[in-house]
Amino acid sequence: MTTWTTLARAGTAAGDDILLRQRGALFEIRYNGIELMSNLNHQSEDQLALRSMRRMNFDARRILIGGLGLGFTLRAVLDLAAPDAEVTVCELIPEVAEWNRGPLAHLADHALDDPRTSLLICDVQAHLASVDIDYDLILLDTDNGPDFLVRAANNGLYQDCGLGAVARSLGPKGVAAFWSATASQAFERRLSAQPWFWQRDDIPLIPGRVDAMHYMYSCSHSAAALGQRKAA
Repeated sequence: MTTWTTLARAGTAAGDDILLRQRGALFEIRYNGIELMSNLNHQSEDQLALRSMRRMNFDARRILIGGLGLGFTLRAVLDLAAPDAEVTVCELIPEVAEWNRGPLAHLADHALDDPRTSLLICDVQAHLASVDIDYDLILLDTDNGPDFLVRAANNGLYQDCGLGAVARSLGPKGVAAFWSATASQAFERRLSAQPWFWQRDDIPLIPGRVDAMHYMYSCSHSAAALGQRKAA
């Protein structure tokens, strides 16, 4: 069996260890020893973009993506977005951005080079708190979801303060979507406390199978966009 090769390593001021490694055609980023992402299966990342863009009738112009990862969500958005769309990506770790321009660039077909893409090296929570923009579409994939964090500071995005910031930055007919590795009843209760509609999509990792799922929580101020559940 082919062994793993370490391609690069990065650290944060908080002492976090981020590792990029490769085994054959498989690339993986590990965060403090935990697998954060790989290119083995990106079905749910693609669906995060596809289902959200479909709910916007593929007409979203101002788009925010929280978390670059391996670039799969960005690539899926770019493939569906209009030529005049503006896609802002917030990535906290500068080395992850560098890897997406280097050894990982081919995975998402050099998505960062698309002229519609603007990359910000920052926490998406800080970005939402500092800008006065009504986004048409906000896609958030900053961790493994509200119940399985690999970076504790990401928890704020899934709490009332973070959800409020997302709600304030979302246009009246816009859609915000959160990727999650697990279904979370606690997160669903917090979503219901916000003044918006929301729904959960259960996404098979392999189409047609139900034994392994990821999840997508979609929110909108517009009943026309979702219309399935209303905040309490």
